[in-house]
Amino acid sequence: MKVTVVGAGAVGATCADNIARKQLCDELVIVDIKEGVAEGKAMDLMQTAQLEGFDTKITGSTNDYTKTANTDVAVITSGIPRKPGMTREELIGINAGIVKTVAQNILQHSPNAIIIVISNPMDTMTYLALKSTGLPKNRIIGMGGILDSARFRYNLSKALNCSPNDLQAAVIGGHGDTTMIPLTRLATYMGLPVSNFLDEEALKKVAADTMVGGATLTNLLGTSAWYAPGAAGAMLVESIVRDEKRMIPCCVALEGEYGQSDICLGVPVVVGRNGWEKIVDYKLTADEQAAFNKSADAVRNMNDVLATLSL
Repeated sequence: MKVTVVGAGAVGATCADNIARKQLCDELVIVDIKEGVAEGKAMDLMQTAQLEGFDTKITGSTNDYTKTANTDVAVITSGIPRKPGMTREELIGINAGIVKTVAQNILQHSPNAIIIVISNPMDTMTYLALKSTGLPKNRIIGMGGILDSARFRYNLSKALNCSPNDLQAAVIGGHGDTTMIPLTRLATYMGLPVSNFLDEEALKKVAADTMVGGATLTNLLGTSAWYAPGAAGAMLVESIVRDEKRMIPCCVALEGEYGQSDICLGVPVVVGRNGWEKIVDYKLTADEQAAFNKSADAVRNMNDVLATLSL
């Protein structure tokens, strides 16, 4: 099994670190456009092999995609990170060309690869990867819903003073501060609805804190977060390479599901060796469906920017 991570920045390096520690593949390749960075991080990670007890071979490459040949799963983290005050929409013009080029380079040497998109704005970059490569829809997956759901559980665990591992909670919709939908109605604490423990006001605060989770970290750090996004990417890789059939909220192509078409948006999907295998219907309430439709409209507005670019 071979995995490639494109982008050796904080998110890509953290994702690679998690993949290596979990021994998800025999060979891991890190690619970056900046001379020596991927090679240096690969060497640094390899020097932890004995300390962490893994045997994965890690190789770095400066923009040489021949080293990625026969990749099974490719993770795209390339692009500039979001800066304080910058919207995901503002990233489109910069990151679209990068993501399209990376996806094409990967497929030139690994035509059967499954592509995971982490680059922001993630919903639009996932849609771009799908449209520009012509791959079957099950082989293009955006990671955002996994990260947003982890942040949802974090905020719920603070409100409940419990372990996030005892919670089930999912976020659907767009991966953006105003487009994600934390499904408080379906969140549970050891099988019981969280509404048994938190009142409506507390749940609204949890949802609001989740929605601005990325922006909150960007303001604190001066750049995008990396530990949770990297771990989320590795979790998705794990479900694929180990054929776990996990139900995970991911950004995938919709063709009528949840009342939407010609868009990539976050919904619960079963993920296994062939990529995402089926979409699960949460049977949304009228209010939840309205929020989902509004989220889709906002993502489409971002997608429309792609038509104005010379890619």
